[in-house]
Amino acid sequence: MDTGDTAWVLTSAALVLLMTPGLAFFYGGMVRAKGVLNMMMMSIGSIAVVGTLWVLYGYSMAFSRDLGGGLLGDPFEAFGLAGLLAEDALFGTIPATVFVAFQAMFAILTVALISGAVADRVRFGPWLLFAGL
Repeated sequence: MDTGDTAWVLTSAALVLLMTPGLAFFYGGMVRAKGVLNMMMMSIGSIAVVGTLWVLYGYSMAFSRDLGGGLLGDPFEAFGLAGLLAEDALFGTIPATVFVAFQAMFAILTVALISGAVADRVRFGPWLLFAGL
């Protein structure tokens, strides 16, 4: 394990996570006054929904053995990050959990970016359902 690599990846993950509230303010400024709170909640809500789903099975579907011709992984191979929480679990020169967190930030930002396509058209509840699916 390289501490410099780990510090850089954690810093990068933090910066990517900061993009999500920034995106919320950006999208909030683009909609009508009555839709600002909804738009911001959609971006911030993606942190909770996608973060939870990424830990449960998202990482496993993205980075486990192939099941669907390169499109889908085994959702139960690393369900709940099983096997990745050990101290000796490395992904290159960084701990596996740091890699999981770094990739999760991009998954969160992707869902928040999609919320811009439905600005002023979708309520918060149905958006959370869509984001979870």
